[in-house]
Amino acid sequence: MALQDVLGIEWPIIQAPMAGVQDSRLALAVSNAGGLGSLPCAMLSPEALRSELETLRAGTGKPFNVNFFAHTPPVPDNAREQRWREALSPYYREFGIDPHAIPAGGGRTPFNEETAALVEAFRPQVVSFHFGLPAPALLQRVKAAGARVLSTATTVEEALWLEQNGADAIIAQGLEAGGHRGIFLTRDLSTQLGTFALVPQVAGAVKIPVIAAGGIADVGGIRAAMELGAAGVQLGTAFLLCPEATTRAVHREALKGPQARHTAITNLFSGGPARSIMNRVMRELGPVAEVAPEFPLATSAIAPLRAAAEARDSGDFSPLWSGQNASGCQEIPAGQLIRQLVEQL
Repeated sequence: MALQDVLGIEWPIIQAPMAGVQDSRLALAVSNAGGLGSLPCAMLSPEALRSELETLRAGTGKPFNVNFFAHTPPVPDNAREQRWREALSPYYREFGIDPHAIPAGGGRTPFNEETAALVEAFRPQVVSFHFGLPAPALLQRVKAAGARVLSTATTVEEALWLEQNGADAIIAQGLEAGGHRGIFLTRDLSTQLGTFALVPQVAGAVKIPVIAAGGIADVGGIRAAMELGAAGVQLGTAFLLCPEATTRAVHREALKGPQARHTAITNLFSGGPARSIMNRVMRELGPVAEVAPEFPLATSAIAPLRAAAEARDSGDFSPLWSGQNASGCQEIPAGQLIRQLVEQL
């Protein structure tokens, strides 16, 4: 079955859910243009999520996707948290920040009973997950509400697991992709493949539709992904300069300059591996630091540094999420970007 038929969309293009750089405005623009707009929900309170779902329902009669995290929250480790804050202490002194005033905590909540109830109330056509799938009882509630379920795989093993555990389609996330890796069966980053190595292997291993993600920025990338067995594509970085995105000024400037050509997988901003444009803190601490607490517990200690640096128009401590190919970033409305891509298909 074609991806358009599975998801009820006009074009086989999904806008990646991107927490911190978008809200319902970007999702609406993409859905109304015939693609699948996505709303990142892991950082939203139940009240904020309800408000955004009301906005989506009022703004389109077309399908949209709501995305949640399915991680298992780690047990806080006070000793590791203290070592992390000690590693950041020179920067606290530089910006005059009192580390004792910074609360601990993660800021990203996995899918739970409360969010399942909101899915049941609003009945979105598509629900997607990062880091696997929620508990079977919660997943069954999503399916009973009529939603198609997507989730991200970074290896063939993860794709097979998702197929066996209830996913309706798989997002094959190549190593080129910006933002958080959807990796969930291992922590070994040496298992991670590039998009055009991963997609044909996943497509050959599963019987459900495969959506290619990572490094796809133009119609050439879309065609290549489909030649390798993808039923559709997911684009994220390409939308970051659209006016509907909430991408911050320092992030936009980085995407528009030569700095965007140098990205790396880092765990400094959340504790989980994610691709960002290289910046000062990544260079000085190393992109991946063992001292950083587990996802999402690294977030709180570095957040005040981000705020202080951005107040000085600096992205030195910001998660400048970007895939390895920012060449498709255009300062045009998201709907226009969708139309531009499909006209060339």
